[in-house]
Amino acid sequence: MTRASGVGSLPGEDDRAFAEAVRMVLAQLEDLPYLPEVPGRGAIASMTGRSLSVVDGLAADLQPAGWRLTDSSGVDHRRARSLLAQDLDQVEEQGQGLQSAFKVQVAGPWTLAATVEKPRGDKVLSDHGARRELAQALAEGLGSHVADVRRRLPGVTDLVVQVDEPLLGPVVDARVPTASGFGRHRRIDVPEASEHLEWVLAAVRGAGAQPWVHSCGPTPWGLVLGAGATGLSADLDQLDAAGIDTFAEALEGGRTAVLGVVPSMDPATAPTDSRLVERVLRWLDMLGLDVESLGDSLVITPTCGLAGASDAWARRAHEVARAVAGGLT
Repeated sequence: MTRASGVGSLPGEDDRAFAEAVRMVLAQLEDLPYLPEVPGRGAIASMTGRSLSVVDGLAADLQPAGWRLTDSSGVDHRRARSLLAQDLDQVEEQGQGLQSAFKVQVAGPWTLAATVEKPRGDKVLSDHGARRELAQALAEGLGSHVADVRRRLPGVTDLVVQVDEPLLGPVVDARVPTASGFGRHRRIDVPEASEHLEWVLAAVRGAGAQPWVHSCGPTPWGLVLGAGATGLSADLDQLDAAGIDTFAEALEGGRTAVLGVVPSMDPATAPTDSRLVERVLRWLDMLGLDVESLGDSLVITPTCGLAGASDAWARRAHEVARAVAGGLT
C-alpha cells in the first residue's frame, strides 16, 4: 500500500500553531504521521536549532551570525532543548493510542557541519577534527532521541528517522561559501562524506529505527544509498539520471522511495490528484517497476517542507498527497 507523509516543516509562529500542526498531521496522515517542525517560532525551532538540541556532548550558543559551538550551552541552546521536550510532550498527549509508523526529522552531519560555526568562527566544515566530533555527537544523541520517542509513543509500529541533508551536494562539490563569502570550502572526499553519514545512519538502526535521508536539491544519492539509508526522499523534479537509477536500485532492493510530487508552495493552479498519479505511474513504468509489487515501499509527499506555504495550502498539500497515495494503491 502506497503511503502519504510530509517532509517536516509547517507554517506558524507560536506554540499554538505547533499544537494545531500535530492535530492536522495525526488526523490526515494515518499511515505515516510525523513530528512537525514550525521554524517560524524562531531559531530555536529551526532545523539547525532543533538538531543541536539532539546532539550529545557538545554545547552551542546562538550568535548574530548563527549557531556556534561553545564550551558551555548558551541560553538559546537550553531553550532549544526545552522546546523539543515540550513539543514531544504535545505529540505524546495527542498521539495516545497511536498504532502506526511515525517519523521524526533531524539535520544530517554534513548539513550541520556546513551551517554551524566553530568556537572561533568559520564553519565546522573547515576543520577535520571538528566535523568528525560533530558527526559522532549527533550519532550518539540520536540513540537517546529515538528511545525517548519510543517511550512516549509505545504503540508506534515502525519509527523512521529522516536525516535531512540538503547541503550534502554542495559539501562534496565544494560549493559551500567561506565566512567571508569570497571563497569556497574545500570539497569533502567521498570516503569521508560517506563515513560520517554512515555513523549517523548506523546509530539510528542500532536504536531500532529506520534511517531515511531527505534532500530537496541535487544530491549524490549513490553515496547516500551506500552509507546505509533504508529510505531515500527527494523532490522528483530534482532527480538527475544517476539519482533516478539509485532510486530504482533502492526500490528493487526492498528499500523505501519517498517521492516529492505535491508543490510545497501555494501553486497558481493546484495539480489534480489524477495528474500526479499518472506522473508517478509514468515514472515507475520508465523504471520497469509495477506499483502493486512495491507494497509500502513507496511514499508520496510534498516536494519539500511547507514552512513557506499558507496554512490553507499546507493542509491541502497533505490531502493531495494522501489522495495520490490512495490513487496509486
